[in-house]
Amino acid sequence: MAESAFLARHGATEWSVAGRHTSRTDLPLLPEGEEVARGLAARLAGVAFAEVLTSPLQRARRTAELAGYPDAEVSDDLREWGYGDYEGRTTAEIREQVPGWTVWTHPSPGGESAAAVTARCDRVVARIRVATGPVLVVAHGHVLRALAARWLGLPATDGRLFRLDTATLCELGHERETPVLLRWNS
Repeated sequence: MAESAFLARHGATEWSVAGRHTSRTDLPLLPEGEEVARGLAARLAGVAFAEVLTSPLQRARRTAELAGYPDAEVSDDLREWGYGDYEGRTTAEIREQVPGWTVWTHPSPGGESAAAVTARCDRVVARIRVATGPVLVVAHGHVLRALAARWLGLPATDGRLFRLDTATLCELGHERETPVLLRWNS
């Protein structure tokens, strides 16, 4: 059993600042996103990671690189939740057509289902659990929230309960044998 898994959300992009849903669109970090990503290096110093995994999208890969992990292993399982037709739109814009919409509670036409996200997250959780030490995962807001829910044995859609800001760190671990959140959105 790994000591823990550290989750790092990528730094700010133009769309994350504007509240636009960004899954498959491969946006670069803003200069301020790069700056805070560099700050993750000091926060992660002293942790000897058994594995470092990243989403294939440049905003996550660049965050990993700036945090000191340029050779992070790319995993398609860490792509952001696919928003389909809602890509690039804000929640307010979507709710003009679908009142009360959230990615957690409503389908996204042409997008990814909660079941598909669950399957991806479960593969990552399984990998973390057999690692020989802590694992660093660099990815995106919704998929990391779903991953934390799956770590805790909750439905991926319970990720809605965990706010996650850009360029923040979280730590998953155990209290005895029980999976727990050790640190969130810090």
